[in-house]
Amino acid sequence: MNLLAVLVSAVVAFLASGAYYAALGSRLARLSPAYAGPRRSVPVTAVVELVRGGAVAAAVAWLVTGLGIGGLVPALGLALVLWVAFPAVLLSGSVFHERVPAPLAAIHAGDWLLKLVLIAGIVTVWP
Repeated sequence: MNLLAVLVSAVVAFLASGAYYAALGSRLARLSPAYAGPRRSVPVTAVVELVRGGAVAAAVAWLVTGLGIGGLVPALGLALVLWVAFPAVLLSGSVFHERVPAPLAAIHAGDWLLKLVLIAGIVTVWP
């Protein structure tokens, strides 16, 4: 497992996710009061999200290494499988059981798909 690839993929996922949510900010504010009110400080949010992204990147890198995935297409397949098995399943459960608005869950699902594709791609193709 390449630790530099893990770190870089966590940072790339953080930046892409930030841009994704910035583009959807007004939609998020209409869907959830959590996005309409005061936000946490930027430095605290950045640290939390980088740690979370690093954990995901390390887990994906470990899977890529352990499964012997060696190309971009299989890496994207792994990202899709992980997305369906975890974020999509968990978010659909929150829609069903907790009445989270489906459009809000869809926005979060899109973010997770973006992150997983970027992370899997980077940790797989990094030399």
